[in-house]
Amino acid sequence: MKLWRPGITGKLFLAIFATCIMLLVTMHWAVRISFERGFIDYIKHGNEQRLKMLSDALADQYTLQGNWRFLRNNDRFVFQILRSFEHENDDDRPPPPGPRPERGRGAGSDHGPGMPPPGWRTQFWVVDQDQKVLVGPRAPVPSDGTRRAITVEGKAVGWVIASPIERLTRNTDINFDRQQKRTSWLIVGLATILAALATFPLARGLLAPVKRLVEGTHQLAAGNFATRVDATGQDELGRLAQDFNQLASTLEKNRQMRRDFMADISHELRTPLAVLRGELEAIQDGVRRFTPESVNSLQAEVATLTKLVDDLHQLSMSDEGALAYQKEPLDLVNLLEVAAGAFRQRFADHGLNLRLSSLPEQANIFGDANRLMQLFNNLLENSLRYTDSGGELLISGRQQDGTIRLTFADSAPGVTDQQLELLCERFYRAEASRNRASGGSGLGLAICQNIVNAHGGTLSVAHSPAGGVSITVALPLERDLTREI
Repeated sequence: MKLWRPGITGKLFLAIFATCIMLLVTMHWAVRISFERGFIDYIKHGNEQRLKMLSDALADQYTLQGNWRFLRNNDRFVFQILRSFEHENDDDRPPPPGPRPERGRGAGSDHGPGMPPPGWRTQFWVVDQDQKVLVGPRAPVPSDGTRRAITVEGKAVGWVIASPIERLTRNTDINFDRQQKRTSWLIVGLATILAALATFPLARGLLAPVKRLVEGTHQLAAGNFATRVDATGQDELGRLAQDFNQLASTLEKNRQMRRDFMADISHELRTPLAVLRGELEAIQDGVRRFTPESVNSLQAEVATLTKLVDDLHQLSMSDEGALAYQKEPLDLVNLLEVAAGAFRQRFADHGLNLRLSSLPEQANIFGDANRLMQLFNNLLENSLRYTDSGGELLISGRQQDGTIRLTFADSAPGVTDQQLELLCERFYRAEASRNRASGGSGLGLAICQNIVNAHGGTLSVAHSPAGGVSITVALPLERDLTREI
């Protein structure tokens, strides 16, 4: 037999409902204890008042009579005194909480020796100075009862003694207590039903966002990265839903990038391989002769494949942080001037002007000279390949907010806004034909961005005032960079 296992909604419902039941039962018993103690204290207080009034009245009578002869075996006299107290207090004293006790119908005949007088919940005795019972039941006088001295001229001539009140004894009081107990349990039962009716929709409402996240997670685990969940709240669950949507969007984008990456790699490898295969088949079929020129053509395609494989290797290592960085204090401006000097002749051969302007005299950073040289070479190579003859590349720099900002701004041709956002994507080149004769592998800027990130900097692209592309590299100066080698 399969056991029922509640879900998270059932568990939350049971937790809230059990807490409500525990609170209701606790409050019930607390109210019951408070009521019983308060009711008994009320009775005690009423008896103490009657003891005082009775002792004062008997003291007056003792003063008039001079002895206790008038009281011996005269219960009627005591009941008449107590009845007069009840009549006096009817107009200015509120009744006790519950049904009032029945009035005595007579003095001696209606209240025997064992019956309490009107308004009393306990038995009482009147004893003289020798502890002899004057009025009261035949039961022994309790030693722990409430006592009130009857004082005449500063001397105790007797006592009024009431039996202790530890529990309810009169039928009317007991019935009242039972009625209150039944009413209290009825209230607990109704409150329990209301708690159940309110707790279940509350539990479902609280867990509705969680269920949406669970369903979305299942869809995400199944490979449906287009799934999204409603993120309407501003609480922790709302922020979790927003993070979930961001995660799904990132996974969807990464999957598309992976597909594009594999397609781009296939395309980039297919072109030089097709050329190599055609050249070799032509030589094999005798269409082309095996000459030094054909060997140079084959070597050029092999060099292209080698460069592509090297770029892919460099990119994968830089993505994983596996590139070896030997960081040390160095002058970035000096390193840039060395890299520009090595390219100056190549720029001149292509009819381009390479110009350095507004560079600071020195910019000390903490970095890897070889990787930064690779960064500058890629940026210079990028401008060399894509700038029309007769144009120029202007390299400028300035220090700002603890960083050195180097800008590589070349002349026409430029790119559109859409192309500008894709320049740092892998294998992307502004040429739609993807002709490798003028362009590289399309991985240079992606590698540059990884190198800059590894040095704690940023790389951004924009339109150049000269009509081309402007690439800005911002690197922290040495005093603001945490040195981690």
